[in-house]
Amino acid sequence: MITEGPRLRDLTARAFAPVDAASLDCFRLAFGAVMAWEVVRYFSNGWIASYFIEPQFHFTYFGFGWVRPWPGPGMYLHFAVLGLAALGIMAGLLYRLSALVFFLGFSYVFLLDEARYLNHFYLIILLSFTLIFLPLNGALSLDARRRPALRSDSAPAWALWLLRAQVGIPYLYGGLAKVNRDWFQGEPLRTWLAARANLPVLGPMLTEDWVVSLFVYGGVLLDLLIVPLLLWRRSRPWAFAAGLLFHGLNAILFDIGVFPWLMMAATTLFFPPCWPRQVRLLPARRPQSLDPSARPPVGRAAAVLAAASAYLLVQALVPLRHYAYPGDVSWTEEGHRFSWHMKLRDKEAQGQFLITDPEDGRTWTVRPSAYLTVWQYPKMAAQPDMILQFAHYLAGRFRAAGHSRVEVRARVTASLNGRRPQLLIDPTMDLAAEPRSLRPAPWILPLREPLSERATARAPRLGGSVEE
Repeated sequence: MITEGPRLRDLTARAFAPVDAASLDCFRLAFGAVMAWEVVRYFSNGWIASYFIEPQFHFTYFGFGWVRPWPGPGMYLHFAVLGLAALGIMAGLLYRLSALVFFLGFSYVFLLDEARYLNHFYLIILLSFTLIFLPLNGALSLDARRRPALRSDSAPAWALWLLRAQVGIPYLYGGLAKVNRDWFQGEPLRTWLAARANLPVLGPMLTEDWVVSLFVYGGVLLDLLIVPLLLWRRSRPWAFAAGLLFHGLNAILFDIGVFPWLMMAATTLFFPPCWPRQVRLLPARRPQSLDPSARPPVGRAAAVLAAASAYLLVQALVPLRHYAYPGDVSWTEEGHRFSWHMKLRDKEAQGQFLITDPEDGRTWTVRPSAYLTVWQYPKMAAQPDMILQFAHYLAGRFRAAGHSRVEVRARVTASLNGRRPQLLIDPTMDLAAEPRSLRPAPWILPLREPLSERATARAPRLGGSVEE
C-alpha cells in the first residue's frame, strides 16, 4: 500500500501537471508516418521475401526459438497489418489499439532473425511500447473528431518526460560507448569515410585526417551533450541544428534506413511543448487546465510513476550488462545487442565448419554459404553466439540424415576495425555439445591483435563483414 504524504502529493502533482500536448501529438503523427514509410520500403524493395520467406534457416534470439515466420502469404499480410497500424498511429484512429498492434507486430518481425538486429529497430519497439500508455490522441486525431470527449490540448507532464528520457538514453549510451581506444584512433570511421570518397562535393574531403577527427570527436560530444543542450533554452537552437546536421550526414553517408528521420522527429520533443503552435502548425490556443479533481488519486498516480521509473531503470541497466563479460565487447559480442553500441565496429570474418561422425570417423567440410543467404552469412561469421546456433543447426541436419551423434567444429578468422585476422573461436571445441547460454562462452578466444597505427592499410578482406 502506498502511503500518502506531502512529498508524494507534490511529486504526483508535478508529474501530472498539464503541459501542452501539441509536441506529443506531432511526434505521434511523425512516428506513424515514418513507420508507414518503413513498411512501404519492405514491400517495394522485396525485403519481406528475401528476409523472412527465402532463407531456409533463421537465427533466433535466446529464449525465442519458438518464433517462426508465417507460412504462405502470411508475412505479406503481417506487414500489411503493420502498415495499417502505423497509419492508425499517425491519424490517431483507434490509437491505443493501433499502437498495441504495431508494437506486437514489429516485435514479432524483430524476433524472427537475429541477423537482422539493428539498434534503431530496438528503439522503434521501445517507442511503440511507450506510445500504448500515453494519451497522445487528444488532438490531430480522428479519435478526437469521432469522440469529442477525448479532445484535449493538454497531457500530463510525465508523458512528455518519459518520451524525452527514452530518446535521450540512446544518445547517452551511444556517446559513452564511443569512449574507447579504437574510436579515438579513428576506426572504424576512417575506413567507412574513405569508402565513400566518391560522393560528389563531400567525398574528396572524407579522406582528410581533420575531417575524420571532426567526425570522431564531434560524434562523441554530440551524443553526450545534445540532450542537456536541448533542455537549456539558450543552447537549444544550436543543439537542434547540430542534431539535424548530424542525422542528415548519417543519412547521406551510411545506409541506416529511417533512423536519422526518426531521430530528427524525436529531437523536437525537447522543445517547449507548445512549439507547433508557435510555428503555426497548430492553431494558437491556451492549453486547458486540468481539474485537480480529474487527476488520478495519489495512490494510482504514484503507481504510474513507479511503473515508469522501473521501466527507465531497466533501460538504464541493460546497456551496462556487457561489463559482466570478459574481453572486448566488439570482439566477443557478449552484451553487445541492446546496448546502443552504434557504428562502433567493422568486423570482417570468414569460416568453415567441420562435421565429424565419431562412430565411423567420417568428416565433412561445410561452407556456411550453402545454407545461409548472402546477408546472413557475414553476420553469423562475425558473431560467436550465431556461430554456435548455426553449429547446432548443422548438427541437427546431419542427425536427421542418419548420423546419430556428430561433432561440429568451426574455424573462423575475423578482423576487427582493420586488425590482422585472428581466430575468433577455439577450433578444437565441439560446438554441438556447447549449450546456448547467457553466460560467458569459454570457447571465444580473446582479442590479441593490436589496432595498427594506420588501420586503413586494412587486412585482406574476408568473407563477410558486420557494420553496426
